[in-house]
Amino acid sequence: MKAVILSAGQGRRLLPYTEDRPKCLVPVEGQPIVEWQLRCLREQGVTEAVVVTGFQTQAVEAFTAQLDLPGLTVRTLFNPFFAVADNLASLYMARDELRGGGIILNGDTLFEPAVLERLLQEASAPVTVTIDRKSFYDDDDMKVRLDGNRLAEIGKTLPAANVDGESIGMIHLDSIGAAALDATICEVLRQPDGLRRWYLSAVDLLAQRQPGIVEAVSIEGFRWGEIDCPADLQKAEALTRDLRWILLAANEAPAGITAA
Repeated sequence: MKAVILSAGQGRRLLPYTEDRPKCLVPVEGQPIVEWQLRCLREQGVTEAVVVTGFQTQAVEAFTAQLDLPGLTVRTLFNPFFAVADNLASLYMARDELRGGGIILNGDTLFEPAVLERLLQEASAPVTVTIDRKSFYDDDDMKVRLDGNRLAEIGKTLPAANVDGESIGMIHLDSIGAAALDATICEVLRQPDGLRRWYLSAVDLLAQRQPGIVEAVSIEGFRWGEIDCPADLQKAEALTRDLRWILLAANEAPAGITAA
């Protein structure tokens, strides 16, 4: 099983922490975000991870090269367009990696392994979007509208009355879904604003054109968090303190992380 982690951007909203390093290398509880992600992926059986890099790519390449994660192969893939494009271009660069399907994960999302476990257990459509639900959604949430389990729309500007949850930045593809999403990505990139689009805008277009090809799986009750601004780091610290114990139990804890 393969995962693609989209980590090309600098993460300017996280300044000053990202002044001289990409967001994925910002430490949380002493370990970079990407290391927490990789260990959680491995704990759920992922055997290959491709980290799409851009800003300060050499730093990410150096960090991943020294990781010792038996059973998990980690590679990097450079997106030369990171400074002028959003993450749709990063996924375009990695599309060959997903020919047989796999996991797509935003590079700023922390999650407990049970989140991925739920997704893998319940994904049944060609494209499956992982969602959570809460009582209030703000302007920055990637909101979703559902028709049963079918994803009808996804985007930040959905009217509040139509919102059934938010995407957590993790999706599952089978080979059919990967091919369908690849074709849609190529189409969206041809549009005048294509380079400024999120990859989930391609998922939105695909869901509207081929009803039923995109479904949603809820991970309500499990813990996850997006690290987008400095205020998010405090929440992330609390999550990774708990995550440390989960990974210790699975013998997946980062070096230097102990039960003490």
